[in-house]
Amino acid sequence: MKLLEAISSFAGKYFVFLVIGASVLAFFVPEPFLPISSYVPILLGIIMFGMGMTLKPVDFKMVAKHPLPVVLGLIAQFTIMPLTAFAIAYLLNLPAELAAGLVLLGSVPGGTSSNVMVYLAKGDLPLSITMTSFSTLVAPLATPAILYVLANQWMPVHFWDMFTMIVQVIIIPVSLGLIIKKFLPSFSLKAEKGMPLVSVLAVLAILSAVVAANQATLMEAGLIVFLAVILHNAAGLTLGYAAAAAFKLSPSQRRAVSIEIGMQNTGLGATLATAHLTPFAAIPSVIGAAWHNFTGTILATYWSRNEIVDDQQINQSSQPEKDKVV
Repeated sequence: MKLLEAISSFAGKYFVFLVIGASVLAFFVPEPFLPISSYVPILLGIIMFGMGMTLKPVDFKMVAKHPLPVVLGLIAQFTIMPLTAFAIAYLLNLPAELAAGLVLLGSVPGGTSSNVMVYLAKGDLPLSITMTSFSTLVAPLATPAILYVLANQWMPVHFWDMFTMIVQVIIIPVSLGLIIKKFLPSFSLKAEKGMPLVSVLAVLAILSAVVAANQATLMEAGLIVFLAVILHNAAGLTLGYAAAAAFKLSPSQRRAVSIEIGMQNTGLGATLATAHLTPFAAIPSVIGAAWHNFTGTILATYWSRNEIVDDQQINQSSQPEKDKVV
């Protein structure tokens, strides 16, 4: 068990390098990864099942006790990311499929790896977990609805088909995870130790399968789609932090909101795009899988080396010296 925990810790710590390595390998040697494509929804369901087993009642109680950060985070998640994706798609004049794919990337909930990044960044981890949980639970309605409003001009969006798939790969597995945690706590406790590794392997498998299946389209996409994903991610991280600061959330909460909004569930984005749009529309999510974890790791590392200074300390330090003399 200790070996499993050590491997899980290693995989979590070097996740970004594993993502890049898997992407490069699948791009240059696609054949071994192509059969995985048919199992992508199941793999995503496994990830969500693990997420369900990690949820605790305290995560939901937090909304009742401190609703502002969670509500703000949810609103920002489903406004900042899809609207900036829409604006970037127009600004860069992306082809229709890539434009729809970028908006889809902006419309999915926060990714589970964001929780790890918030932890490393010394951010508010309970807030991050709660935001991920609630944005995931809201996704069956929010994601297809936003995509229908913003991207239907580029490609036909089938709301109910997408809604049904999100329920199947997210809501049902998360619910099963919650049930097992409730009624089989000893099994759940043991399984939780291995789930991070299982989730990492599932994410790598999904990413590899999508890259392999879209090798040719990745080559055709060119640098413009990379630029679009980079701008989109930067907007999410920056505007997420700014929104949290505008509502006077604490510095640790600002870090959590920033990372949570900037890092999307790229696995879900790639799965939905492949199943309900086109494989070409999955390209922004494929690139985002590597890029989001890359910038998330850099930002987390930077913040981890900087002590959090709350607003009260800032205000005290800005007072004139004569005001501080008693």
